[in-house]
Amino acid sequence: MSPPTRSPLPQPQFLPMAQSELNRLKWDAIDVLLVSGDAYVDHPTFGVPLLGRWLVAHGFRIGIIAQPRWDRPDDILRLGRPRLCAGITSGSLDSMLAHYTAFRKQRSDDAYTPGGLAGQRPNRAVIVYSNLVRQAFPGLPLVLGGIEASMRRVSHYDFWTDALRHSILLDSKADLLAYGMAEQSLLEAVQRLDQAAPGQHPADALAGISGTVRCATARTPIPAATVPLPAHEAIRQDPFQLVTATLAIEAQIHRGGPVLTQQDGIRTLVIEPPADPLDQTVLDRLYELPFTRLPHPSYQQPVPALEPVRFTVTTHRGCAGGCTFCALALHQGRRIQSRSVPGILREVRDMHRLTGWNGILNNVGGPTANFWGARCTAPTSSCRRTSCLWPAPCPHFKTDQVGLAALLRKLAALPGMRQVRSASGIRTDAALREPAYLDALLRDFVGGQLTVAPEHRSPRVLDLMRKPSFEGFEEFVRCFEAAGKRSGREQYIVPYLMSAFPGCTDRDMRELAAWFRQRGWKPRQVQCFIPTPGTVATAMYWSGKAPDGTPIHVARSDAERLRQHGLLIDSPAPPSRGTVNRRRRSAP
Repeated sequence: MSPPTRSPLPQPQFLPMAQSELNRLKWDAIDVLLVSGDAYVDHPTFGVPLLGRWLVAHGFRIGIIAQPRWDRPDDILRLGRPRLCAGITSGSLDSMLAHYTAFRKQRSDDAYTPGGLAGQRPNRAVIVYSNLVRQAFPGLPLVLGGIEASMRRVSHYDFWTDALRHSILLDSKADLLAYGMAEQSLLEAVQRLDQAAPGQHPADALAGISGTVRCATARTPIPAATVPLPAHEAIRQDPFQLVTATLAIEAQIHRGGPVLTQQDGIRTLVIEPPADPLDQTVLDRLYELPFTRLPHPSYQQPVPALEPVRFTVTTHRGCAGGCTFCALALHQGRRIQSRSVPGILREVRDMHRLTGWNGILNNVGGPTANFWGARCTAPTSSCRRTSCLWPAPCPHFKTDQVGLAALLRKLAALPGMRQVRSASGIRTDAALREPAYLDALLRDFVGGQLTVAPEHRSPRVLDLMRKPSFEGFEEFVRCFEAAGKRSGREQYIVPYLMSAFPGCTDRDMRELAAWFRQRGWKPRQVQCFIPTPGTVATAMYWSGKAPDGTPIHVARSDAERLRQHGLLIDSPAPPSRGTVNRRRRSAP
């Protein structure tokens, strides 16, 4: 039985971050405190303001504490004790990824901080913030969310310490972890706490919510029908068990299905099936909430992460690719959730009233720009594929890229619109199957450059990535160049490439580099593979095995990783002594 709903509250211009703002709103207290490692930017691509406004729309008073100091709880105390719970996130990135490069060197900036200043969030921010909130408000229920919590929800390999770590729920001692996009699971958790009987234990109120992880207790035992993941100790003894566990998590995200459990010593994690995707009407309402698309006025410097996305529109969620190195499908799911044409048009019309609007819509898209309107015609529960597109496109996966081109033209026809761009995240293999869309895209909706992600050239490495063949990229390049000649416009492809991926050798990198050299291209967007928590590729890295159990070469030392990287970017400088010759270096 669903908890009763509250009446929506009026949306404030900004969600409050200080007591004076609470006073102006005439709120005597907040219901939920959201603590984030990012600065507060009131934009729908930032998770905390999106969830905050969503909860306000459902009748709850929300406060935000952004980037609190972590040596004492003073900042956490700023808005007073929340009535129901605190939600905790590291922000838009895993805090370790935000702080360290692929070679474990400390980054010099942070795009999610005013002025781009580094060092404004702690390492392992979710755990640190949980301890701070517990110190400030003893007994307050804690709900974790965001990418750091989602991807670390079960036992996981941590590249920065070269160790297997426990679920972040156990390490933080929080009450609940909401994984994925979390609007429905967080709302249900807050509603249940709101309706809980006086003195009721949070564990009693929060059990059984879709899209969440909890620790089983005597009060909330393990459900009868569950599927066990490899236990934490079993994974420690046999690293290939991490591949097994990750594939099971991946299957649960896509198909739903049974509750999963994982034993960790005397503790048992209970991983509920994912929450249902938001339907189109709800998704439209969510993105049409009155975001200012500005940083909170308390900041004296701009937040660099805002500028590229300020005037962009999200058309859909979900990624059908299922690439083994990417968190998108694991976080948003493979099912595409598309917004309606009227909803997208309304959101863009509303941008016209905002300060700074110049008539240019910088990007229209989602995780994969050309999958708006895509759908699966088969029951998801019966699907056994790990990707809708690899090793070949599934016949049940249908795209509507001609419809997407029509949407782009409607946006371009809005009064005051100078330019509409859809120039990032294009899946080239899908675009080639609908030439009318590709022609329209290259003619009308690409500025000076188009970013695509072939990632590699080796068929073996591409299979381990679940990426399409390199021949498809070559065909796309030919189409792109032909379109440029027809239009007379100077346009460039910017390919994203990856070095040191599990299974990749120096020879593979030399062959990739040779292809670009022969064409006079000097790659700039080259990422050395970072084993981020929770992905299949990271499990391959740690275990040294492909998903089928076949042993693969893994570049583990910084020396080999840098060498592979340098082969592609033609780095003339040898690595400095003492930096790369150790097999691994640890970050805190």
